[in-house]
Amino acid sequence: MTDSTARKVTANIALTLDGRYSGPGGPADMGAIIRYATTEVARDHLTRIWENATTALLGRLNAEGFLGYWPTVAEDENADPRDRGYAKWLVDAEKVVLSTTLTEAPWERTRVVNAPAADVIAELKSTGDGDILVNSSASVIKALLAADLIDRLYLLVCPEIAGGGRRLFDDGLPGSQWKLTRQDAGELGEIAMVYDRVR
Repeated sequence: MTDSTARKVTANIALTLDGRYSGPGGPADMGAIIRYATTEVARDHLTRIWENATTALLGRLNAEGFLGYWPTVAEDENADPRDRGYAKWLVDAEKVVLSTTLTEAPWERTRVVNAPAADVIAELKSTGDGDILVNSSASVIKALLAADLIDRLYLLVCPEIAGGGRRLFDDGLPGSQWKLTRQDAGELGEIAMVYDRVR
């Protein structure tokens, strides 16, 4: 019997100062974020996000994008050890991909689920242990924020204003209170923060 209350739902995402996870050029416009993703602070932050997680919950776009990148990092002996540690974790972890269009799992140890994010979280919390990490999948994070199901937010705030693009915190979310439990500032002005939901 597993203790379902022990499974935290955590989410990781990088944002610009104006709260955007991509720029005005669309989902692939990461110009205001990408240069901060490989700093010392960002790489240490990357290690923190997966240390207690046993399940990765991803949207289809991220699952497909990650598949093209992280498995090669896991095999690259010259990669930064923090990047390689995360890559190996992601390859080996249980992965759940939320999609209405995929018919086959894009990775090993992966299952595709066509269901609301809140329902998937309820099922995962009842059947496993370890944290459930929603990694950079904004659509999934938004759905779980709307349902007040996220227990911890890992944010990397990049010191740029994108001026356009999609925001993470849309109007209409339920009000909530968060406690800052960690904060690290980097040389380029990026700040890695960990916020825990106050319940």
